[in-house]
Amino acid sequence: MGSLSDTLPRIPVIDFSGEDLKPQTDPWLRTTKLVKLALEEFGCFVAVYDKVSPDLQDTIFHELEGLFNLPNDVKARNIISDKPYFGYSGNHPLVPLLEGTGIDNATSLEGIQSFASLMWPAGNDRFSDTALSYVKQVSELERAVTRMLFDSYGLQENYYDSHVGSTNYMLRLMKYRAPDPEETDIGCDVHTDKSFFTILHQNEVNGLEIKTKGGDWVGFELSPSSFVVMAGDALMAWSNGRVHSAFHRVVMNRDIGNKSPRYSVGLFTFHSGMIHIPQELVDDEHPLQFKSFEHYGLLRYFATLPQLHERTAKAYCGI
Repeated sequence: MGSLSDTLPRIPVIDFSGEDLKPQTDPWLRTTKLVKLALEEFGCFVAVYDKVSPDLQDTIFHELEGLFNLPNDVKARNIISDKPYFGYSGNHPLVPLLEGTGIDNATSLEGIQSFASLMWPAGNDRFSDTALSYVKQVSELERAVTRMLFDSYGLQENYYDSHVGSTNYMLRLMKYRAPDPEETDIGCDVHTDKSFFTILHQNEVNGLEIKTKGGDWVGFELSPSSFVVMAGDALMAWSNGRVHSAFHRVVMNRDIGNKSPRYSVGLFTFHSGMIHIPQELVDDEHPLQFKSFEHYGLLRYFATLPQLHERTAKAYCGI
């Protein structure tokens, strides 16, 4: 008799390492089909990606430890008032295990150094260099996935070029501490992301789970070179509902012998202007479901809602 885990759906694993994926080559076209199927059915997949070296992985998580060991009043300096969820958050009664902070404009040295100067007024070149190197490598994966998805829908190259030109990257740094016996084990409650894409990377402590279309909760056993690529509500709306935006959460292990914190790095993409639904994605089988919308407006609207897990794209820009 098979175990319960044998009966659950398996999140697709797609290899982005080894081969030099170039547009319109056979490896590119094969991977493109897998990406489209995974995003439409699951809203996510695991990318095996070796461009982030083991040394860089170790260093970024070491830097996270130092960052979250700073005094709370120092971490609270990171305030980005016009973009909800970009700044520091921690010690919230609804999510007591989670502490997080964001770096806006994270693909630029200026964006990284602006954040670092808040945390370390005397400067921290090691943190800045590590974060920038990390973001540059992971953003290459994001751009490849975006290009593949656009190609899979037969969109012209100028769609992709315009999208990339309007993309802003936010690097979210997160720490989940292990729960005390009397505490909830929910590290982050059920929600969908409001980004276009999210790429998540973790240390050796698991906890991320997604809810499938069939209602099953499925966890991840991730290798160090594994990155979870997840579609956000903005991508779901842009695709006219073809791409699935999956509910997900973080559940921390209650094993009393394992009190290791879970460190996670998330690269979130946001569109700096209006997002328009391509006409190529509207037909008799897929009638128009969404109006054009302002991406940060979607994020700000979500911040006004009373429930963290409520899906917002339909309410914000649905037809």
